[in-house]
Amino acid sequence: MAAAFLPPPAAVTAGRGCPASPRAPAASRHSFSPPPLSPPPPRSPACGAEARALSSLAMLPRPPFPGEVRRAVAAGRSRSRPRGAGGGTVLLPSMLMFGVILASSGLLLMIEKGILAEVKPLHPAAGERGHGGGRGHGAGEEEAHGDLEYEVLQDIRNRTIRAVCGQRAMPRSVWELPVGQRRTVLRHLLVSDKYRFLYCYVPKVACSNWKRILKVLDGALESVDVKLKMDHKSDLVFLGDMKPEEISYRLKNYFKFIFVRNPMERLLSAYRNKFGEIKEYQQKYGVEIVRRYRKNGGNSAGDDVTFSEFLRYLLDEEVERMNEHWMPIYNLCQPCAVRYDFIGSYERLHADADHVLRRVHSPSFIRFPERQAWYKPVTAETLHYYLCNSQRRLIKELLPKYILDFSLFAYPLPNITSEFCRQ
Repeated sequence: MAAAFLPPPAAVTAGRGCPASPRAPAASRHSFSPPPLSPPPPRSPACGAEARALSSLAMLPRPPFPGEVRRAVAAGRSRSRPRGAGGGTVLLPSMLMFGVILASSGLLLMIEKGILAEVKPLHPAAGERGHGGGRGHGAGEEEAHGDLEYEVLQDIRNRTIRAVCGQRAMPRSVWELPVGQRRTVLRHLLVSDKYRFLYCYVPKVACSNWKRILKVLDGALESVDVKLKMDHKSDLVFLGDMKPEEISYRLKNYFKFIFVRNPMERLLSAYRNKFGEIKEYQQKYGVEIVRRYRKNGGNSAGDDVTFSEFLRYLLDEEVERMNEHWMPIYNLCQPCAVRYDFIGSYERLHADADHVLRRVHSPSFIRFPERQAWYKPVTAETLHYYLCNSQRRLIKELLPKYILDFSLFAYPLPNITSEFCRQ
């Protein structure tokens, strides 16, 4: 695969809220003295992390085209199960090498450039179609984790995180983080000492159901199916409430996992839920958003915030000061400072949740809860509608704040081309 090195994507890192570093003025042709240097403007830690990560990603070789990805995966699938062989899918060395090539040759650059925007998401496993996916669906579950595309995706994700987080300036532990960032991640790491695991919860990625499971494991709840409003504070143990030596021990010795979701789907889910259903958020955030971005919006009760107004608010909001429901996953869980043993996907929620429950040796009667009947999922059609009816400029300017979520977790950038929106 030919290597075509590209310059760092300065246009991305210099987005709104993330100032570009100024260039020194050019020296005169007849002058031998160095040009005067002006101090760079202050940069937030989040912008620095984005810039460092994007600079390293931009130096990767030319990525394969989507057709090459699909053909290679299809070819690998046809060769992955020898004739007469039983059991699960076997990843051949050639396909493992293919995963390495994908990760090292710039798949992340494809994602950042939006080249993969039209690649369809992975098909759900047999055990998680519809509302299924309980631990009793063993055959479908094994098929899910033996799926070749899933294995390649996990390999890409893991190698990308190691490559980006391996850069010299990236944090190696929570103790290297600024105080505010360390406080945020420690507040989002939930502890189970009985089963020796840490879970970094991400709002709008099924975190309420995971909290139910933790409460059942600790004996605070009788069943995950108990019908009551979730208390997000009581009967939960937060890593941030422990002493430094206790924190370090658990980070080193416990199984650590996180669940992630397509960043734009997560933002849309937060918008629809908080401004369409929760009066507290309408009053606390909605009223101010309408007042700030709408002419003559002073009489709004905060329940009529448009998606474009919400995007404008996110553009002007500092990442470190964001509400947790729309703060980037990178800032919530710091995957460079905390080395997670497993990264699950919202798109494969039940299969990945069952894998975690087996890994921590939870009792066999505990299963991941079914989706609540009142829940309104973000479908592809819903996302298409909101993206295509919003100003493209707002979406493009917002991407730098969430670029690490797209890149590290292998999600394509939103497709907002005219051709896509005409469909």
